[in-house]
Amino acid sequence: MVRGIWAIALALLLTACGVGGQAPGKALVEQAIALQLDQVQQELSQQLRLDERPTDLKINRVAIAQQLPLKINDLPAFHILGTCDYTVKTANRTLPQRNIAFDVYLQRQAEGKTWRVAFPRVTAEDEVTWITQRIPTAAYQ
Repeated sequence: MVRGIWAIALALLLTACGVGGQAPGKALVEQAIALQLDQVQQELSQQLRLDERPTDLKINRVAIAQQLPLKINDLPAFHILGTCDYTVKTANRTLPQRNIAFDVYLQRQAEGKTWRVAFPRVTAEDEVTWITQRIPTAAYQ
């Protein structure tokens, strides 16, 4: 009997300490990809001094190949790899992209209700720091 109680307590403890928790759904991954693409497009537009900015970005056909649990800044997170299709619209044209690989990091916040997309940055000292951006709640409800 005592062994059974210890086994149950140990199972509960291991479950509570798990890194992964509930994996993010496709809608959340789509939103993270969109935020990541938007950031890259903004950086490119600034560097290339482009006047034409995207007006619309649609992500679809998300295929998740891997969801690897990890911790980012001591909070549970996932490194998600896969492919997707997306379409970028500008004032003058529509640019469809098919079967594009994605690589995103999603961090679950301490209260467990919100998520952030995390961007790894390597410092001059070759250390990895994380910049995170909150994902709107509507993306995963």
